Amino acid sequence: MTVENKVALVTGGSRGIGRATSERLARDGVVVGIGYAHDETAALDTVEHIKKDGGQAFAVHARLGGAGDAARLWDAFDAAGKEFTPDGKLDILVHNAAAGSPTGLASLTEENFDEVFAVNVKAPFFITQLALPRLRDGGSIINISSAATRISSPHMIAYGASKGALDVFTLALAKEVGPRGITVNSVSPGIVLTRNNAHLQDNEEASAQAKARVALGRLGQSDDVAGVVAFLASDDGRWVTGQVIDISGGLAL
Repeated sequence: MTVENKVALVTGGSRGIGRATSERLARDGVVVGIGYAHDETAALDTVEHIKKDGGQAFAVHARLGGAGDAARLWDAFDAAGKEFTPDGKLDILVHNAAAGSPTGLASLTEENFDEVFAVNVKAPFFITQLALPRLRDGGSIINISSAATRISSPHMIAYGASKGALDVFTLALAKEVGPRGITVNSVSPGIVLTRNNAHLQDNEEASAQAKARVALGRLGQSDDVAGVVAFLASDDGRWVTGQVIDISGGLAL
């Protein structure tokens, strides 16, 4: 898959799906900006791991969801990435950073709702708005969505609703930027063994119940998601746009 000599930014790129995506793109020859909000240690560790593996990466620090955060993100990208992309251009933008909301409607607060939508919806909107002049023709935008948009999940109602909004954004944006050859897609993971699902690694009964819901009979790994992102970012994915691609292993079929 042809992605060599391209430049990417992966928000939330230092852990879980974001880290796996960053490392996979780097292995394929992409220079990767590792976006992070809080955990500098994890971000620098990801950069170091990529460099040891022969790749190129740099850490981009910016909190997301507040007023002006999108502009500060791109300022940080320019400052940290000037060695790799002096003109600030890029080819691949992966919106992976997200805020969770493990609560139902009855106990959902306005503050929690606002935080979830600020990080999961507002940030991708305005990061992309400022990215479009930077994004080279023929580039790709990939949004990390969730199976919670198609499987009823009352315990995470705000999170699921925010990812539904991200899928609508994907559809509309794909048509807007299509004349430039830019593809826009969402990928929709199911149960992935990241730190958010750490309880499944320690509880055999809960793990077995979760696996029973998956057609392929196992739980997802971050690399399962990263592989699909890498395909969409490559020339092999050039004829796919405006899609929400289920990568759940057949969860709740």
